[in-house]
Amino acid sequence: MKEKEILDAIKKIVTPYTQRKEGLENFNEETDFIKDLEVNSANLVDVILDVEDEFNIEIDNDSMEGMLTVGDAKSIIERKLASA
Repeated sequence: MKEKEILDAIKKIVTPYTQRKEGLENFNEETDFIKDLEVNSANLVDVILDVEDEFNIEIDNDSMEGMLTVGDAKSIIERKLASA
């Protein structure tokens, strides 16, 4: 799966949980889920569950704690897909 496809999928997943829609306009690997998009912590769990479903992967607790930005999420997804 290509990098752009992963980023597009993450954006699609996170959009319904985003409180600050302006953050989606400059969506990139530096985008912070909490600071830039204002996704609350309860919804961040939903984002992770949706990522797992979308990519058919399992994200462990250690990886989950490190998933603060879009780039973090992309790296975790790429790593999990490569080891699947």
